[in-house]
Amino acid sequence: MVIASRQRPLRRPAVHRRVAAFFVTALVIAATLIAVRPAAADTPWLSVSDDGFATFSVPADYVQDTVGDASQVVAEGNFGPGSNWAELGLARRGGAWTAVIGPLEPGLYYYQITADDTKTFKDPTNPTTVESEPEWSTFLIAGDSAELLADVPDGQGGTVETMTYRSKGARETRSALVWTPPGYDPARKEPYPVLYLQHGGGQSYRDWVEVGRAQQIFDNLTIRGDMEPMVVVMGNGNVQDFQKELFQNIMRAARHEYNISHKPSQQALAGLSMGGYQTLSTLFDRPGRFAYVGSFAGFGDASDVNANAINQGTTLLRLYTGNVTDLAYNANYRLMNELDEAGVEYEFDGVNPDAGHNWDAWQENLIDFAQRLFREVPDHGPSPGHLPLDSEFTTPPAGTTPTPWLSEDAEGNTFVTFETTTEFADAEHVTVWGNWAPGGSWTRVELSRAGDRWRGTMGPLEPGFYHYRLIVDMQAVKDTGNPTSITSEPTWSTFLVPGESARMLTDVPDGQGGDVHEMTYHSSVAGGERTSYVWTPPGYDPGRDEPYPVFFLQHGGGQNYTDWIEMGRAKQILDNHFLDGNLEPMVVVMSNGNVSNFTAELLDNIVPATHENYNVSDDPSRRALAGLSMGGGQTYGVLKSHPGEFAYIGVFSAGFGSAEGVDADAINDGTTLLKLYVGDVTDFVYPGFMTSLETMDQLGIEYEFDGPTPGPHGWDVWQKNLVDFAPLLFKQG
Repeated sequence: MVIASRQRPLRRPAVHRRVAAFFVTALVIAATLIAVRPAAADTPWLSVSDDGFATFSVPADYVQDTVGDASQVVAEGNFGPGSNWAELGLARRGGAWTAVIGPLEPGLYYYQITADDTKTFKDPTNPTTVESEPEWSTFLIAGDSAELLADVPDGQGGTVETMTYRSKGARETRSALVWTPPGYDPARKEPYPVLYLQHGGGQSYRDWVEVGRAQQIFDNLTIRGDMEPMVVVMGNGNVQDFQKELFQNIMRAARHEYNISHKPSQQALAGLSMGGYQTLSTLFDRPGRFAYVGSFAGFGDASDVNANAINQGTTLLRLYTGNVTDLAYNANYRLMNELDEAGVEYEFDGVNPDAGHNWDAWQENLIDFAQRLFREVPDHGPSPGHLPLDSEFTTPPAGTTPTPWLSEDAEGNTFVTFETTTEFADAEHVTVWGNWAPGGSWTRVELSRAGDRWRGTMGPLEPGFYHYRLIVDMQAVKDTGNPTSITSEPTWSTFLVPGESARMLTDVPDGQGGDVHEMTYHSSVAGGERTSYVWTPPGYDPGRDEPYPVFFLQHGGGQNYTDWIEMGRAKQILDNHFLDGNLEPMVVVMSNGNVSNFTAELLDNIVPATHENYNVSDDPSRRALAGLSMGGGQTYGVLKSHPGEFAYIGVFSAGFGSAEGVDADAINDGTTLLKLYVGDVTDFVYPGFMTSLETMDQLGIEYEFDGPTPGPHGWDVWQKNLVDFAPLLFKQG
């Protein structure tokens, strides 16, 4: 099994050591997408809004000076599903590489900047540092769910100090970080209990403070009274013989420098990943030396252990694991089976469904574990919302098609596994790019080499319709193992994650939905034959006495008449609305808008062809027009030049444009509904859209706007817009 779920990237060559006040605020943020000025040396590359949108703006000159010519730049960090590592592509706009992602969930984020897959460097405008990852910077998104990661008021927390000691095994002077609680008294008669807390592989003794937020966690828990006053020693575990280092060097130095207990009942040991392995190995080899033991995504061999000694000498042995993307997931399943067979008593915190092998999971593990030390606690079960670990996570054998493969955990959360063919066996860097970031934005998740293929599992994914492509050594490639295709985007593939929130995007039972036809007509504007897709409702009667109302639905720039069916899920949306009784029976025409004069194409060609082929009304009050992006601009153009031709108008992610010559009275008199939609500040048209509202207000044009649709300039937003707009048609006035 190969899982793309690293808490840190593979080490790469380092080039450098490496409409109200809300709208005003959002407009300022989004404006960086449209006109970014080259940043000065001291201008922050990262800005974070109060509502969790992170804007990256990396000066192009800095990139050029640091790594030379670059064809792509990304911000890599824990932005992926399950807080795993992912790449956010930055677009070159003016003098900067820029992008916006969000809203991000509360928590600590870490990131680095990478050009052309291998040229990684630190954000020099962010003062935070991570010793083990010189290219990393961090930032905190505040919120209730991350309140234990926030700094406490000055003077109320504990103290973190550096303790140096001589390591005989490493033959060098080494350091550890030591947290002492508020009011620590080195002369207190009763020594303090002590927790020895270990880092993971490739990390440093500083990581628990610099990335794990251990100081903030201990400070907040102590102030709340949820943690016993104790000393926490974070030592260097990068040594061949950890137990010798721990007992002869780290513990000996800590006892000399701090007022801590020597009693096993007052000593705890815990670690993450490699540190979890070191912790469990110490427990198995020297049972009874630590009364409290915690393994965070650790692993170990418990097939030959002294269960009686472990049980008698251990007050608490608690195990933790992330979801199926956690590298320790299967190892923990096997470990618990071995512990059960041996008769070792332990507690399992349950599978964390929301995080993988990363700091988000380990921070939660530390929060849970620290509250259980050196005290009686009433609850010994899993954390709320955590799941059982009943079996190993397995994926199909290599070469099984079609891909991707969907898997569910015990709560029905969906994970997706991608696998390439063997044609990329010699590739250096393979990612899968898709709309799984917040709101449907796009990030790239790295795949891992698996023999002569590349494979990776990611998630959990919310129910919805996903599109993706492979990026192989910076080239976009179609996943040939996925039979789905997008006419206007040949490298894209799609899949659906089912669920109640995606019901409107899901196929209805066979025979219960409408039909999609191809309508061919001659275009006098394009000078040739063209094609439209036409949806007719269930029970459509071409001979019905009363003609059907008709809805003309347009695509965006770089797209085609096929996109609303292949990407927009228009058929599924219309089918489900009809079966729910929400949709007026209508004919929906999706045409090719790639012409020099769309208004003429629509009125002279598309509309007449529709009347010729379908039983539709010519009454403007029974006609609707809507479009997305470029199609929205075309819709505005028809509204301005021919007000009253279509009583229902919908505009998705487009600006009104010029006010010159606009007859607002005619628009208001002839339009039953003008409904406007736009994505959030990650939608690059947002600033222009908001300006359009001011223009329309000044003209006195009547419209409806319910606020931004969460998401970017993408199909997740436009699907939601159609879901909202279609049921409104032909029901007013």
